[in-house]
Order: sequence, then structure tokens, then C-alpha cells
Amino acid sequence: MRGRGPALLLLHGLGCDHTTWEPVIDSLARDFTVIAPDLLGHGASDKPRADYSVGGYANGMRDLLTVLGVERATVVGHSFGGGVAMQFAYQYPERTERLVLVASGGLGPEVTPAIRAITVPGFHQLMGLLTLPGVRHLNGAVLRTLAASGCVSLRDLDEVADIYDSFADPHARSAIRHVVRAVVDWRGQVVTMSDRAYLTEAMPMCVVWGAEDLVIPARHARNAEALAPGARVEIIPNAGHFPHRDHPQRFVKIVRDFVRTTEPAVHDPDRWRELLHRGGRVRPDQAEAGDAPVAPVHAMPRAAGA
Repeated sequence: MRGRGPALLLLHGLGCDHTTWEPVIDSLARDFTVIAPDLLGHGASDKPRADYSVGGYANGMRDLLTVLGVERATVVGHSFGGGVAMQFAYQYPERTERLVLVASGGLGPEVTPAIRAITVPGFHQLMGLLTLPGVRHLNGAVLRTLAASGCVSLRDLDEVADIYDSFADPHARSAIRHVVRAVVDWRGQVVTMSDRAYLTEAMPMCVVWGAEDLVIPARHARNAEALAPGARVEIIPNAGHFPHRDHPQRFVKIVRDFVRTTEPAVHDPDRWRELLHRGGRVRPDQAEAGDAPVAPVHAMPRAAGA
């Protein structure tokens, strides 16, 4: 937790921890109170046998903000953290001022086969062998060397090396496996925000993506634009799955400008109830006429994340 000003809650992606935000934290802290936790099962946080669903993570972030005395925040989520951010906004709209989704899960089915492989039986045991001291150090060195080669398609391998290194802890492997199985199967992402995007109509949203993302394709940013027409979409050239690390100054400028030029969402319980009842965005000409909803009602909207 660093800085002063309006609260920014930074949620990292699968297998990462708060250090993924290090290139941008100091700059953001000049204007904001930056809160960057290690999610349950990641980094220095505990790794118990627990609820690793996106809903469970959203509950944990509510509790964290409560303990810190922070009532409302702009929630910034990267990759899986983007799914948690969307879920948090859905469960706690009264505590969410804005959403910033960075190469976020939950906007389409495609995802790298490396993540799908975590759901395969035997992953835990195989990774136990691959993270034995000598093997892990050699493979990690190879990944970091490839990342430093200058090849665009290999730029994210330094972050991959950090994630791989964390798998040496069997509790971390188990936690990540539970997380992935909740949101991904062998065909890709199984959860989506598409059936609840209408609930974001009163909440400012910014979507940031690296143009050369090989983990979750950048075209998913356009899916967000279609699902939430008011969303601001920023595609960063020459960036991969971690645009906040590839171009930290550009990322900070995007976040700062987005917050400065938008008003924080104000939760209206009556409007929220109406949207849930109708199951879709209500056009102004329908608001008093009582016409049928634009989108079908979903009794059990699915959670977002990947």
C-alpha cells in the first residue's frame, strides 16, 4: 500500500504476485493510494485448501479493503485479476468506482495451451519433477535468456520464468490448479462476462491490451467494446501479455487520464434492481413504457475470469 489520493486496487494475474506491478507502482502512487495485494494462493499470501473461485477472490478483496478502511476504489485487474475485478464490480458495485481490465480473462474462450495444460491430470506430479532444484534453475535460465533475446514473441518469458519458479512450492501448484480448473477446461475459458456486461453501463471501464499478446489474444479487447459499448479501449503496440511491464509510462498515462476524465460510478440500487429484473440494457424509450428487455434474462449470471 503506497501513495495518497483516490484508491487504486491492483489485482495481478494467474501465478504472479504484486511484484508484477513494480514498474508502475511508484508513478501511480504520486496520484493514488495504490493497493497491490498478493491474492490467496499466490506470492507471500497463504495457500490453504480454500475457495479459489473468482467469487471467493472478490470476497477476499472486499474484506481487504474493509480492513484497510477503504470504502471505494478503482479496480485494475490483469489477466485472471481482470476476471476478479469484474466479479468484484458485479458483487460490490457500491464499492467500485471504475474498472480497468488489462489483458483480461473472461472476454472470450481463447487462451494459451500452457494454461489449459494445468487442468490435465498429472500436471502436479510432472511439475514437481520439473521444479527440482537443478532442473528448475536450468529451465529458468533458458526462459530468461530467451526473453532477453529481443524476439517479440518471447518477450513474456521472463514473467513465465517467475511463475515457473513459484511452482517449486507444492502448495502454490495446488492453489493454481484449483484456480485454473474453476475457469478453464481443455477447450479454453469456460466463464464469461458476456451475460452480465449490461450491468457495467453505469460504471466507467477501460480495457488495455498488448497488440502482440500470445496468452489471450488482443481481439478480446474488441469483444469488451462490443459487450460494453461505453468502454474505452487502448491497444498498446509492441507489447505482449504484460503491457504494464512492457510500456510502464504509457500504461500509467492511460490509467491516470482515464481516472481524471471520468466520474466515479454512483451505485443506484433501484437501477441495479431494474437491470437485473430485465436482464439487459434498457433503452431510454423503454424505461417508462415497460417494453420487453433488450437482452434475455439470466437467472444465474456466470462469473468472469481466466
